[in-house]
Amino acid sequence: MAHEIETMAYKNETPWHGLGNQLTAHEPIEVWAKQAGMDWQIREASVRFMTGNASGVGKIEAFPENKVLFRSDTNAPLSVVSQRFHVVQPSEILEFYRDLTEVSGYELETAGVLKGGRKMWALARTGQSSTLKGNDAMNAYVLLATACDGTLATTAQFTSIRVVCNNTLAVALAGSNGAVKVPHNTSFDAQAVKRQLGISVSKWDSFMYAMKGLSERKVQKNEAMNYISRVFLNADKAASANTNERAMTKVLALFDGHGRGAELASSKGTAFGLLNSVTDFVDHERRARSSDHRLETSMRRPAH
Repeated sequence: MAHEIETMAYKNETPWHGLGNQLTAHEPIEVWAKQAGMDWQIREASVRFMTGNASGVGKIEAFPENKVLFRSDTNAPLSVVSQRFHVVQPSEILEFYRDLTEVSGYELETAGVLKGGRKMWALARTGQSSTLKGNDAMNAYVLLATACDGTLATTAQFTSIRVVCNNTLAVALAGSNGAVKVPHNTSFDAQAVKRQLGISVSKWDSFMYAMKGLSERKVQKNEAMNYISRVFLNADKAASANTNERAMTKVLALFDGHGRGAELASSKGTAFGLLNSVTDFVDHERRARSSDHRLETSMRRPAH
């Protein structure tokens, strides 16, 4: 199956989907733009269509309510949207991190485009990290993603990645699910988003305090099964019972010692281990149309 990832760049270890151009540390935003395939612009054009009759005679008509978005480098079409749609350029995704990387010590780790340019993202490590018992390390990141096909609002997400297994877990912020979303009928203001996201040490400390509590909460096998049943029987009502049962059996096995990091002291028989058995399944084990589709799903998954 063809990859949905158009281009991406990364620093440090090869991403789990095995794609992308590797960069060295502290590369400037301009290098990231080129290597991540984000050095082009989204352009707009009026919608036109051809009318015709039985004799083949027709003319070009306009549809002023909508506009076509297309790539500046290839002229490839991206989507048809309303005139109220505010475009977020690929360069804006990376520029969001310029002051964070140049002044605040953040480091870009991945960036790229999906589905021919319809979706774009960048992920930067904040420099904050913590370790639970058993040397179970977690690092803090900020994700910014957007789409120009109407499938995703521009979303800034404070998230974490568990080092031992690369599981992702959203960091809940007070009164929200951890994400700041800017609909495309409004303009994207990077500084306002950063203020609203409120990236701070205190929020990371609060998150890790909650994770520490989960790592100390023992969970019996019957409790785990009840939790897993609630998650999967409500998660996708359109899925068949057999599919859900296979998923639940797999997640229970991951929790029961077969998951990445499941034998660490922080996870073995704990609520933290149960939570990670679900994220392990979603990030690595669940059937997906492609590795790239799995990547896209992990970016838009809500906070747990």
